Amino acid sequence: MPVPAPNLYPSFNVVRLSHVCYTVRDLEASRAFYADTLGLQVTHEDSEMITLRAMEERGHHCLVLRRGETPAVDYLAFKLYGDADLEKAEAFFRAKGLPVEWVERPFQSRTLRTRDIHGVPIEFYVRMDRLPPIHQHYALYKGVKPLRIDHFNVFSTNVDESAAFYSEFGFRVTEYTEDEETGRLWAAWMHRKGGVHDMAFTNGRGPRLHHIAFWVPTPLNIIDLLDLMATTGYVGNIERGPGRHGISNAFFLYVRDPDMHRVEIYCSDYQTVDPDHEPIRWDLKDPQRQTLWGAAAPRSWFEEGSLFADTPVGESVLKATPIVAP
Repeated sequence: MPVPAPNLYPSFNVVRLSHVCYTVRDLEASRAFYADTLGLQVTHEDSEMITLRAMEERGHHCLVLRRGETPAVDYLAFKLYGDADLEKAEAFFRAKGLPVEWVERPFQSRTLRTRDIHGVPIEFYVRMDRLPPIHQHYALYKGVKPLRIDHFNVFSTNVDESAAFYSEFGFRVTEYTEDEETGRLWAAWMHRKGGVHDMAFTNGRGPRLHHIAFWVPTPLNIIDLLDLMATTGYVGNIERGPGRHGISNAFFLYVRDPDMHRVEIYCSDYQTVDPDHEPIRWDLKDPQRQTLWGAAAPRSWFEEGSLFADTPVGESVLKATPIVAP
C-alpha cells in the first residue's frame, strides 16, 4: 500500500506528543529509576502518584507514574493548539465510531479520552500547568541529562491502517520500512513537531507500547548512563545499544524500567518541518535499517512490549520478519 500523502490542513491540530501514564507496581523503585538514574525531575509526589518532567520542559509533566498491582500503559497523551481543536477532535473520533469521554487529569485543562482504530488509549488536551524554566539550572542535571520527551513507538497489527489513520489528523510520514514481497508497511515514523517522529508504528502483536524516548544532549550522555547503570544494579536493564539507527540517523540506547517498560535514550536525528519533505524508504531486509553499523536487534526488541490497560491484543496481519540477532 502507498505511504499516506501529507495532510497539511487536518480537521484539528496536534502540536506534539506530550506525556505517558504508566501503572507501576513499586513507586519507589520507579522513582529511583526515572529520577535518580535517568535524571528526570519530580514535579509532584504522593503515596499513589509521581509526575516528572525533563530539563527543557515547561509543562508540568511528561511522565505520570501511578501505583497499581499490574504494570500497564494507561494512555498516551498529545497537546493540541486550542480549545476549538479539542472540540473538533471529539467530533472526528465520534464520527469514526470510536469511544470519546471527557476526563479530569491533575495539572491540566479538560481532557478528551478516546482510542485509535486499533484500541490504543489516547488523550488530548490544550493547557497544562506551566513551571519555571530549569534548563540553565545545571546543578540539577544528573543521570543521562534528559532534555525532553521525544516520541512514542507502538506495536501495530496493521501498520498501513495505523499510518493512514494518524495521517488523517495531520501526522506526516518521515521514514518507513516496506516489505518488498507484499508491498505493505512493516513500520512507519510520523511527526507533528518537526523531528523524525512523535509517533511510530512497528509491525507486531498489538496494540502494545514498544517504547517511549527521551532526547539527550549528546551520545556521551548515553555512555555516562551505561557506566552508571552498570555500577548501580541496573546492568540487567540494558537491552540494546549503544548504536546509531539507519532510520532517523539517531544515536540510541534501549533500557527497561523496573516493570520492563522500554525506554529509548535518543539524540541526533534531523529536521523535517518542510511541507514537501519526502519520506525515506527502507527495505525490511536491509541490515543498516535497524543500525547503521549493521548490528541486528535482539529478539526481545521485536517481541516484547507493554500492555495497554483494558486493551485486548491481536496478531499482526503482516507475517514478514526482520533480521534478528542470533
